[in-house]
Amino acid sequence: MAKAAKTSKGSKTVAKKAAGTPRHTEHERELVILTGMSGAGKASALKTFEDLGYYSVDNLPLDLIPRFAELVAKSADITHAALVIDVREGAKLDRFPAILKQVRKTLAVRVLFLEAEDNSLVRRFSETRRPHPLGRDETVISQVKAERKRLDPIRNVADILLDTTKFNVHELRAHINAQFSRGSADTTDRNLTISVMSFGFKNGVPSDADLVFDVRFLPNPHFVPEFRKLTGKHPKVAKYVRGFPQTQEFLDKATEMLTFLLPHYIKEGKSYLTIGIGCTGGQHRSVLITEELKKRLGAAGYRAKASHRDMPR
Repeated sequence: MAKAAKTSKGSKTVAKKAAGTPRHTEHERELVILTGMSGAGKASALKTFEDLGYYSVDNLPLDLIPRFAELVAKSADITHAALVIDVREGAKLDRFPAILKQVRKTLAVRVLFLEAEDNSLVRRFSETRRPHPLGRDETVISQVKAERKRLDPIRNVADILLDTTKFNVHELRAHINAQFSRGSADTTDRNLTISVMSFGFKNGVPSDADLVFDVRFLPNPHFVPEFRKLTGKHPKVAKYVRGFPQTQEFLDKATEMLTFLLPHYIKEGKSYLTIGIGCTGGQHRSVLITEELKKRLGAAGYRAKASHRDMPR
């Protein structure tokens, strides 16, 4: 294992040789540059790369990236490497696009940028009680905004933008495994995290929804007295909603459209997709349709999860 070396700022550059033998062949050499917002999960992501067999380096000075890429390209032992650069590089980050262009002449490179919503980042700093890397002189939210602006030169050239706002550690790990593991073709062809979310239009459309389906055309169980206090997860409500021919026709057509779209999203590098399913209150119709679409997408080989924003608990 490589020893930690001090940088000019007093922080450590930690290099670790991943345990086990990498699964990749020599002609597939690659460097992953992991970057993004503080608190977005870079440490967990780097650990995942290490477990995948990548030689992992944390906080490598920007000026050393070209030399590091040359070492990976010529190494007899290292075929895949992952390194982290972040806001601690300061004004030097403006030079990253030029350095990236230079490095790509030597080695295949993918840049993975992790981000999250401001409120989520502030909450994570509060929970861990760690100071923001930019210091303690300002509020965390002001530091987050300043960091976002400083990282713009990197974000603009990133190959993959991954929003971890709704990810826990295990979901982040699963996503990176699917995106970067050199396993079966079925795994690498499905490297898209899909969130199917039910909601009620009376409470507004989810701001993070990429696609929205309005299912208010279906008969409303709310007007059936025995269903009013139940949800779309209840077997009686589910049977009622499924019983209409337009329900099955909608599910078939929606599934057909999504299975057409998803491979194209993947081809364009999209990492996650939020599908909003809306009815009036978000309690009956949208809940049932969300659960059904999640099952159908799972059967088609995609990783999909269901959530219900406005369903009564």
